[in-house]
Amino acid sequence: MPRTTIDRLIINSPYEEPKKHWRYDRETRAFELAEGRRPAGYVVATPGSKSFDDPGIFVEIPLVNQIRPRVKAWREAGYPGATSITKWLLKHWRDPKAFDSRRFFFCQLEAVETLIWLTEAPDADRVGIDIPGDGGAFLRRCCKMATGTGKTVVMAMAIAWHILNKVANPQDARFSKNVLVVAPGLTVKKRLAVLEPAGAGNYYEAFDIVPSDLLDKLRQGKVLIRNWHALAWESEAQIKKRRSVDKRGAKRDEAYTREVLGEMANAHSLLVINDEAHHAWRVNWEAEGKYLRQRDLKDSAEEATVWIGGLDRLHRSRGILTCYDFSATPFTPSGKKSSEESLFGWIVSDFGLNDAIESGLVKTPRVVVRDDAVPDAKTYKSRLYHIYNDPEVKDDLNRQANPEEPLPDLVLNAYYLLGYDWQETLKAWREAGLRTLPVMITVCNRTETAARVKHAFDSRRIRIEELCDPERILHIDSKVLDEAEEKEEVNIVGSGQWIADGDEEAASEEAQPSTRHSSLTAAQKAELLRQTVDTVGKAGQPGEKIQNVISVGMLSEGWDAKTVTHIMGLRAFTSQLLCEQVVGRGLRRTSYEVNPETGLFEPEYVNIFGVPFTFLPHESTAGGPPPPPTPKTAVEPDPAKAEFEIRWPNVVRIERVFQPRLTLDWSKVRPLELDAAQTAQVAELAPILEGKPDVTRIERIELERLAKEFRTQRIIFETARDVFDQMKHTWQGSREVLLAQLVRIVEQFIRSDRISISPPLFYQDELGRRLIITLNMSRVVQHLWEAVQQENTEKLVPVFDRDHPIRSTGGMRPWYTGKPCERTRRSHINVCVYDSTWEASDAFVLDDSDAVAAWVKNDHLGFEVFYVYRGVVRKYRPDFLVRLANGDMLVLETKGQDTEQDKVKRHYLDEWCQAVNTHGEFGRWRWAVAHRPGEIRDILMQNQEARAGS
Repeated sequence: MPRTTIDRLIINSPYEEPKKHWRYDRETRAFELAEGRRPAGYVVATPGSKSFDDPGIFVEIPLVNQIRPRVKAWREAGYPGATSITKWLLKHWRDPKAFDSRRFFFCQLEAVETLIWLTEAPDADRVGIDIPGDGGAFLRRCCKMATGTGKTVVMAMAIAWHILNKVANPQDARFSKNVLVVAPGLTVKKRLAVLEPAGAGNYYEAFDIVPSDLLDKLRQGKVLIRNWHALAWESEAQIKKRRSVDKRGAKRDEAYTREVLGEMANAHSLLVINDEAHHAWRVNWEAEGKYLRQRDLKDSAEEATVWIGGLDRLHRSRGILTCYDFSATPFTPSGKKSSEESLFGWIVSDFGLNDAIESGLVKTPRVVVRDDAVPDAKTYKSRLYHIYNDPEVKDDLNRQANPEEPLPDLVLNAYYLLGYDWQETLKAWREAGLRTLPVMITVCNRTETAARVKHAFDSRRIRIEELCDPERILHIDSKVLDEAEEKEEVNIVGSGQWIADGDEEAASEEAQPSTRHSSLTAAQKAELLRQTVDTVGKAGQPGEKIQNVISVGMLSEGWDAKTVTHIMGLRAFTSQLLCEQVVGRGLRRTSYEVNPETGLFEPEYVNIFGVPFTFLPHESTAGGPPPPPTPKTAVEPDPAKAEFEIRWPNVVRIERVFQPRLTLDWSKVRPLELDAAQTAQVAELAPILEGKPDVTRIERIELERLAKEFRTQRIIFETARDVFDQMKHTWQGSREVLLAQLVRIVEQFIRSDRISISPPLFYQDELGRRLIITLNMSRVVQHLWEAVQQENTEKLVPVFDRDHPIRSTGGMRPWYTGKPCERTRRSHINVCVYDSTWEASDAFVLDDSDAVAAWVKNDHLGFEVFYVYRGVVRKYRPDFLVRLANGDMLVLETKGQDTEQDKVKRHYLDEWCQAVNTHGEFGRWRWAVAHRPGEIRDILMQNQEARAGS
């Protein structure tokens, strides 16, 4: 029967086949403890569902559910059909006498037994088992195993089984004694060194996979471990682009094979093992356009092409007997919607994340289910659930901001809640006498965001003291780390810690510890960073002291720090694959001790903000033929109309030159309204089961103590410091004088009635007021910064995008629309897409007016003006860009009713035009707003005449 409370999340022994599983009942919103094992499969979201407890739609993996009972029956029958070597190994692995020294998990034994069954079981047992391929010429079999379930041990078992059988019977074509293991990067390649039979610390001896009297026979086989980058080759097109005089053609398969396989080059019938095999998928070239449009997919498709293409070449020259794939998330892009993936069709065994949680093999992820702030208006979920997607966060994190620019208040709010919980964990670990430290990891969307997070900790804007220690912060430069991961061998650079901060200049300016390694080459620094990342939480290693990891994109596979207790996601999560991969970085347990009373593992947890872990993609399941596609029109620059090209400066921000004495007319300063209902002071986290949060096991995080720690004077000084950080770069006088003036202005503001907090009755006490101001510090800073700059600016200076200082209509990427559109005459873009009849009317006028030389609708062009509204950085995209017949440029907006936000947008647009005009290299720019249909004719004439009369 359904339970309103769960007394224990872990219900199965890791050493036995699961006997029970938790099942979620949407009607009762409770979990039911169901008898029997969970079927193999995964859950996708119900189309259109907004609820966090969406039961979803279960998608079965029928092949695995077909194979499981047959493997179990084969096991219980004593493995009929297996060779004597195989039977001996299986008996050895399950020997109860060895349980005190080593005992394999059930999921490990089932995975290797399944591979063995597919090879050695009698043909009659395998009738009806049809395993699809990937479209290539060699055989693939996939074991889907959750992160932390020990797939490297299964690889060692499979290698031992193959080699020992081949050595015992060289004529048996089912086996191979030549094994190629392909890794996704140098870190994983190093870890997989345990698969080399003669290597130090090899798993065959460490886990007694092969008894000592058979080790000599095992070493008659060869195991070659290569990084996937070693499979790359130069195409004819790449060779033609070479600047070198060496113009020899692309390597033939034979030469390529000898280079890749080295000492194993003469081997045939290879056994290939792909680790993290979700990188090794055969590209669907029908979806090539989608791969090229999306950066993550493009990189992934290029890697997959090299990985699989290299194996295809080896198969042609030497033959691949079988390819075993291992992955926790064996999904590939489906070639349909950008957020969809399809599961490998050749999965033969599955022990997923839910099974691993219920067996205690991994930590239980806990996500935010609610807090005391107003939830997201569309999804009704806590805004801390998917922070990046919040409208007050997304635009702010998607711009080329300076490191000192404040993070959005929602992000700071999330860090306070998660950071305080991390602090409590730190205290508990210290009280328990643990030498290692709990680790918080942040996964950011871009380099600039990671730099802002790093600066927020360095400058103690996130006021969790232990997390702000620069010696314990690891800011990972993904580009540098990727370069180190591409290497085939390690550059020995000694021990130590190197903190990366983007490029070489940033590292030298901000990363103080890097000065200790200033004599290292770029390659050695990259390797030292890799070593530090690889050893986080490991005593006596470069990463021992790290407790705060800040990265861009994904942390690389093989990053197996067991001390991760908190995860902050500040990037888009559009799929189950991304969520599971990011969360997987924190799922490895710290302890594998069985509770003698229960025979089960004790639960461990990882707390997660900003990773919507219960998000799952969905594909249409409707029957019948698919509906015909909506006709699409290509929207693109027309080369025949190049004379109508419009160019504009790509301004990323506007800096100000200030007058030496700051003044502020308080009567002109807008009041700052802070709503306590929008600020989370309490967050509740629930563990994930069946992909749903179990709201009966809530853990609370509260921030009441924060207000007691922050006196008014400290708030004043730190607010002044944050405004100072934004002004100091263009301040021409004494910085000490600037700081003193700012402290005076901030003190007047904080103690004035210019800050309004609602509801007033509840927050009229000083403690509550300080807490709300502290949690909304970015809004306070931005509000004051805006007021100071409006009254004290002498000159506006535009700062242009470093890589693309000028943009134009010619640079717009083609896109497709099903909306109404018409061809244009005076626009570089072939058609104008209409979002309203008003726009259609304006487009006709622009095409027809003698005052217009060229025009374009600002749709997919990338013309944006950043503005700050209520303390949040946002993007403003005006409707049209017009080049007038007199040579002036006009930024034109059509707007019916004006709001306060519209007026703020135009204030920033006015500053943009002033700054560009002051610069003087981009002609004369104006702006105008049409409040009614038809008004555009008057605006065009007025601006044409304004130039004539000036």
